[in-house]
Amino acid sequence: MSLPELVTDPAILCGYLSDASNSQGTADGLVRPACTAEVAAVIRHCQEHAIPVTVTARRTSTTGAPVPQGGWLLSTEKLATLHAADDADAGILLGEYQSQIEALGLFFPPDPTSRHECSLGGAVACNASGARTYAYGPTRPWIRQVEAVLPDGSVVVADRNTPSPWPVPLWREPQVKTAAGYFPATNLLDLLIGSEGTLGVITRVWTHLLPLPKHVLALFTFFPTRASLLGFLTEVRATRGPVGTPSIGRETDGLRPRCIEYFDRRSLDLIRGRVPLTEADSAVLFEIEHEGDPPLDRWVEALQRHGALVEDTIVADDDAARARLHAIRHALPAEVNEIIARSGVRKVGTDFAVPDSALAEMLDLYDDTGMPAVCFGHLGDNHLHLNFLPRTPAEWGEAKDRYMQLARRAVALGGTVSAEHGIGRMKRAHLAMMVGEPQIEAWRALRRCADPNEILGRGVMV
Repeated sequence: MSLPELVTDPAILCGYLSDASNSQGTADGLVRPACTAEVAAVIRHCQEHAIPVTVTARRTSTTGAPVPQGGWLLSTEKLATLHAADDADAGILLGEYQSQIEALGLFFPPDPTSRHECSLGGAVACNASGARTYAYGPTRPWIRQVEAVLPDGSVVVADRNTPSPWPVPLWREPQVKTAAGYFPATNLLDLLIGSEGTLGVITRVWTHLLPLPKHVLALFTFFPTRASLLGFLTEVRATRGPVGTPSIGRETDGLRPRCIEYFDRRSLDLIRGRVPLTEADSAVLFEIEHEGDPPLDRWVEALQRHGALVEDTIVADDDAARARLHAIRHALPAEVNEIIARSGVRKVGTDFAVPDSALAEMLDLYDDTGMPAVCFGHLGDNHLHLNFLPRTPAEWGEAKDRYMQLARRAVALGGTVSAEHGIGRMKRAHLAMMVGEPQIEAWRALRRCADPNEILGRGVMV
């Protein structure tokens, strides 16, 4: 198998040298293989000549993982065929894949915010999650097997019965939603999921699917105080079902949302004009799957018990109305990015998750930033994104210091330094702080065993 064309034109390369973190890289060339055999040929060639390879997909990462530091870029963009409802090439857009299978009445639950811009393979490589992770978990449980090219150029199809060809250092992950470090499993599939392009190039994905929910009710609800919000959240969690199972058919078993999305007062200030002007301390977006009549009365009664501002609640029980609420949610990070771009400094935002018992403390810490900031995100998993909005380089330095203080506290409380964005190149020091240098060295040994020339994803994660 001959190699695909090596692109060295700077005008083309420049479109591949950054990601959503706005970090910039350099590369000697770009290859865009159109099949797995071409991917394998590229990897074998680069091993033979000790050429570093950085895998890139749609560059929605916020951690610099697909940003090259020399060597070749390998783009999966041409691997984009849908073979069957549960079988697709890694380069297909995740949102496009979901739209196609939903037309068949099927459902693939993972929903990262960037799902209409990221690839299916990228979601697997990062073990992506999103709002629905509260009910369904991250990408991992929805993957049955993958085809991948390993660092030696061999092609494997791995499922959970495929042993890892390398000794895997086991460790105890924090008991929270997390995407930090290699997954502690001895099977190759789970080791590749979340490995951020460092142990193999995923080329094809077989998924586990569910029937598409018939109806989804969305509520955008306002709370006057932190206490009222946390009281309501406690009631919701009391009837939470097993993660990874749908709530369809069990709508009467308490309050069973598939997502719980949080907006602090400062976030609401950014999106005024899109939501009612209330005296709210915060707001929460819930989504509830149901088969018949929407369970609105039960939710309203519970909200009233906890003092929510029920009269201001926005109710959406059709696709168009829910799309408008999602536009509100997605407008926030876009507005944050615009503010940061105007300030001329780089973004500083948290991706921590903590146990239920630590949520109130982290919310208090997120309130005390000492500079402009907004906080929003996945409240059900205690996984909130505090976005600092520094206006000067000095404030950016203060934000970085505050970020590290918050990271240390999240870890001390039993949490993680990355709940969904991964480690990439930008959070290696945070991962080392979380797990300790002996664990980092054990992972380095894994990488050396899998990839003696360390060509694949050099500088990513460890």
